[in-house]
Amino acid sequence: MTEAGLPPLLGVAEVQRRLLIIFPDGSPNRGYCTREMAARTVFVALYVGALEGKGAWLAPKHVYRMTEEQAAATSPEDRLAYANAAMRPGYDPPGTRWYADNTREPIRDETLREGLVAVGAATTRTDLATTSSKPRYALTADFAALFRPDLCGDELTDAIASWQRATLSKGALTRLKLRRRSGSGTDSVLVAFPNGETRRLASGPSSEIARAVIESFAPAFLREPFVLWLSESGNKVVARDDAVAAEIGLTIQADRDLPDLILVDLGPTEPLLIFVEVVATDGPVSERRRRSLLDIAEADGFDPRRVAFLTAFADRDAPGYQKTYRNLAWGSFAWFASEPDKLMVLHDGDVELVRLLCAGEG
Repeated sequence: MTEAGLPPLLGVAEVQRRLLIIFPDGSPNRGYCTREMAARTVFVALYVGALEGKGAWLAPKHVYRMTEEQAAATSPEDRLAYANAAMRPGYDPPGTRWYADNTREPIRDETLREGLVAVGAATTRTDLATTSSKPRYALTADFAALFRPDLCGDELTDAIASWQRATLSKGALTRLKLRRRSGSGTDSVLVAFPNGETRRLASGPSSEIARAVIESFAPAFLREPFVLWLSESGNKVVARDDAVAAEIGLTIQADRDLPDLILVDLGPTEPLLIFVEVVATDGPVSERRRRSLLDIAEADGFDPRRVAFLTAFADRDAPGYQKTYRNLAWGSFAWFASEPDKLMVLHDGDVELVRLLCAGEG
């Protein structure tokens, strides 16, 4: 870092060469992340010091007003002066601009929002109104570190591989989407049910996990999934289907201490009932909770071998899981929205339930 806290710089061509390695074929929106516009955007972010945790932010204006002459002026004083001056109306540095003013949209929407931000290479401020023209973007610290001029050879290769494993894996990208959704500030979460209906939940991490259970877990692990019951915090009932519940012999009563979500797999000859607790902070299927839910099913004549218990979390790194995993009941399952094709089995010797869910034979 310079005395002003600015990172050392690579030329735009070398930035683009590294981007093409960092984002291999098959990466999400690879074109947005590797084209020359992306390389110039990363260069300018480094130029003005728009790095996570440093308090400086990038605007598209910084990119489209840049010139070759300005880019060659690399003293800390020149860089800081440009960072401030580029935001002033009518400002033009020496030389020919890299882009015209109307390039704002592809820089903002494609290179940043759909490209670098979407894959976790850049972050955005959450304290600004969407209509604000203030700078709001910054490179994440670990991504920016991949452009150190002194990082080369095997050290560079290893650093890129480590970043890819941590950031571009399927689980990491899903985790990122969940976190962005839960912090988006929208007032509701739209959930698409297996039968094509939709419901809205109040915005928040629990609602995002519930949506993931219905839209990802259910079709992956059940043959013919159906939502019998869905509630949210405050005991607000979002969905209930008494008719289908009656057909399979389950009585749905809100005062029975029901879980957050009840699914049923109608595919097999004998339906499989799945009680689901959604955990953002607390409330897993503990041994006590498993026993109380099983009592509900048995009171309606359900065979215990046709009842499964699932605790759903956002991620294995999420505070809710870290806080509650020790309390998960034997004979239950844990599922993580960031790893939707995986299922954790707390095996207690009941091979039948494990076979039904894990083998996709529900």
